Amino acid sequence: MNRFIILTIAIGCIELVSCSSKKKEAPEEMEMHQQAMSETYVDTMTLRSTTFNKQIVCNGRLRAKAKSELNFLTQGVTAEIYVKEGMNVAKGALIASLDKRERLRELEKAEKELERAKVDLVDKLIGLGYDATMKDVPQDVMKRAEVTSGYFSAQYQLQSAKKALDECNLYAPFSGRIADLEARPYQSNNKICTLIDDSQFEVEFKILEAEYENVKKGQHIKVSPFVADSLSFEGVITEINPLVDEKGLIKIMARLENKNSKLIDGMNVRIVVEEEMRNMFVVPKDAVVERDGYHVVFLYQEGHAVWTYVDVLHSNINSFAITGCQRKETTIHEGDIVITSGNLNLADDTEVKLN
Repeated sequence: MNRFIILTIAIGCIELVSCSSKKKEAPEEMEMHQQAMSETYVDTMTLRSTTFNKQIVCNGRLRAKAKSELNFLTQGVTAEIYVKEGMNVAKGALIASLDKRERLRELEKAEKELERAKVDLVDKLIGLGYDATMKDVPQDVMKRAEVTSGYFSAQYQLQSAKKALDECNLYAPFSGRIADLEARPYQSNNKICTLIDDSQFEVEFKILEAEYENVKKGQHIKVSPFVADSLSFEGVITEINPLVDEKGLIKIMARLENKNSKLIDGMNVRIVVEEEMRNMFVVPKDAVVERDGYHVVFLYQEGHAVWTYVDVLHSNINSFAITGCQRKETTIHEGDIVITSGNLNLADDTEVKLN
């Protein structure tokens, strides 16, 4: 019995010592965890003199290189339509045709009238002392006989009948794509369709008067549709209107190729006009923060973030071109290591670690 009591007391002492040890270790583990949580990890880049793409960002709308509403030149009932919307056609392709029965009758009548007039012409010449072969007839005599016999008029009527028959067919004046197909067979149609040459597009956009000196003919631009801004097309400025409108804007025209047929007429697009500026210190926009009305970057020096004032010279969609702050008389140098992430949570001399 005594041995049992002694054994129970011994086990209790061991458990008590164990619990005491765990309680001492717990604060140490928590302190290490808090220290790990408080450590700040950052991304960096090395400052190098490079080319900065200064950008002017505008909105515009695409306009096809050529666009035409196709109509018959003569009135009639549409007999056949040979195209569908969205269909690509070559120059000279047959688009539609009118009912030709009446035109064929007029052509046949004109041919018979010409035969009758030719007989009358021969009779006129024979009456003037010439033979039926109409050889050796002076030009002025022949011309007078053609008019008085009705032969000249019959020739004109035949030409008109042939032309009217030809106008029953509607052909594509240039290669392109069919749009706005409105015509229906067996109906009188004023408009058949619209033909668009979308192999190239023109884009019109406007810039501020202050941006005029940064734009020139032949300059390259980038064009992206609003609905698919991941797509990018290169274009070239072709025209600059030398007038400033009442809103202080200048009209610019550019041309671009429709690669892979991704663009359509009337599409709204974003235009980026780029100008290369050499020997600039370029950093991502996330590397620059505003503090007390100044622009600030943090330089990485021996495990610390060093608060450094800068001036932003130029900006584009993704980047800033920076230099030392003139008012604060600070400088930056090639080879400086700039912190590019987590800047909003940094202060001067914050301890940081590199990712």
